[in-house]
Amino acid sequence: MKLILLGAPGAGKGTQAEILCKKLGIPTISTGNILRAAIKDGTPTGMKAKSFIDAGQLVPDEVIIGIVSERLAQADCAGGYILDGVPRTIAQAEALERSGIAFDAVVSIEISEDEILRRMGGRRVCEACGSSYNVDAVPPRVPGICDNCGGKLIQRRDDTPETVRERLRVYHSETEPLAGYYAQRGLLRTVKSGTPEETTRAILDVLGVEA
Repeated sequence: MKLILLGAPGAGKGTQAEILCKKLGIPTISTGNILRAAIKDGTPTGMKAKSFIDAGQLVPDEVIIGIVSERLAQADCAGGYILDGVPRTIAQAEALERSGIAFDAVVSIEISEDEILRRMGGRRVCEACGSSYNVDAVPPRVPGICDNCGGKLIQRRDDTPETVRERLRVYHSETEPLAGYYAQRGLLRTVKSGTPEETTRAILDVLGVEA
């Protein structure tokens, strides 16, 4: 099964990608990870991406799509994959289409902005070992202290209300239109975000897969 997961920051795409990867036995292709791997491996497209990053510029769409195409051509993707982090814009979706990359379904995880602000505002990260917590959903045993190493838990700048609102603004203007794009192609499936277990069940249901 070839899937794209869509949803606002904080909707739970990363968590669901991890769960679905195990349940469906297909790899999750994270744009950030494959970009770093392509640069590390010194592939031609990876070197092209590195030249933009070194110059402090955004990596152009055609380079991102080139790296995604290289990764999807590998043997472990023959039985399907889950794309995480791409496409982010309609231009990227069109470029994937031109490259001959097709999908069975595009799952959009829907969530209210209030819930996103609550979820992301509750995120805490250990400044020593990087372990993640959520003060509501996955709290540490001792408030403010990491269970694993005893380090101090901090709120990342990415998770402050001001930054989250800015990320949502960018999402609404650039990424949200993808739902309409894929709906026109008959690929869109929508689910409501709940607990991780509820969301997984809803996704498997719209995909017609046994839980």
